[in-house]
Amino acid sequence: MSGGALLRVAGAAAEAAGVLARFPMSVTQLALRIALAVPFFSSGLTKWDGVLQLSDSAVYLFTEEFRLHLFGHEIAYPLPHLMAFLSGSGEIVLPILLVLGLATRFAALGLLVMTAVIQLTLPDGWANFHLPWAAMALAILTYGPGRIALDHLLAWRLAPRRAVPGSAP
Repeated sequence: MSGGALLRVAGAAAEAAGVLARFPMSVTQLALRIALAVPFFSSGLTKWDGVLQLSDSAVYLFTEEFRLHLFGHEIAYPLPHLMAFLSGSGEIVLPILLVLGLATRFAALGLLVMTAVIQLTLPDGWANFHLPWAAMALAILTYGPGRIALDHLLAWRLAPRRAVPGSAP
């Protein structure tokens, strides 16, 4: 490639970077929240047969199929009915909180912990599923929900009003 062609490519790359730098970070943060919420919510829907009624398949999985892979051993889940209930509840409630942007960092932390437990249960899913989920949860924990979130609205509404200099309290 000639020197002039390289300069044109570099100029186009710089222009593209400038356009992308103006893209609202809040839209990216919303997309991250939705992208992390979808697989968990979808999984959560399969664990329920009705309001607070766990599906037989969810209980079966935690009782008979799922095992924790720890230190070279496969260990049965303790309290499998409770674990199925907690898993199913977390997979419904935490994604809803994420999409709404309510208690967002708490929800992201909850899904990060769930991802770690899922990794211990299904260790072969790391590269294709668990790593991206963990990365999204960490990004949400680090950068927060953004402006398109109830957390932002509540923080703005509940923030103490600053007095204007020279005005009466």
